[in-house]
Amino acid sequence: MAAVRRLSLTTAALRTVGPWARGRLLAASRGPQARREASSSSPEAGEGQIHLTASCVQRLLEITEGSEFLRLEVEGGGCSGFQYKFSLDTVINPDDRVFEQGGARVVVDSDSLAFVKGAQVDFSQELIRSSFQVLNNPQAQQGCSCGSSFSIKL
Repeated sequence: MAAVRRLSLTTAALRTVGPWARGRLLAASRGPQARREASSSSPEAGEGQIHLTASCVQRLLEITEGSEFLRLEVEGGGCSGFQYKFSLDTVINPDDRVFEQGGARVVVDSDSLAFVKGAQVDFSQELIRSSFQVLNNPQAQQGCSCGSSFSIKL
């Protein structure tokens, strides 16, 4: 899909340290809020909500352009049965839920939301990688050490 630009964990890490990303980050630092809608809402606490950490909001404001947002999907696979998949997207589908905080948007389709409702989306920067991650997922029974795979509570 031309409207979708996939963002793998490796790409996120390269954007953080790659020299080609510096220009884009500098451009984003000139006023990412100016590109955002004037009114943004914070999701209230609730079971069907996705919560964004401050580091997630900050990173999304740095890397998204125009109408881009972070899409969170859950797919079968990984070492624990299900895995999180993050991508930058510009198309909101009828079955999507939009979670906005501080001008940053995360979109989750209704099927994936059943597996991540009540969780937090975070951006983590470490020496070995930088990535978006799902934290404190009340629907997950256990996860693998990499943080991108999980099994669900039955």
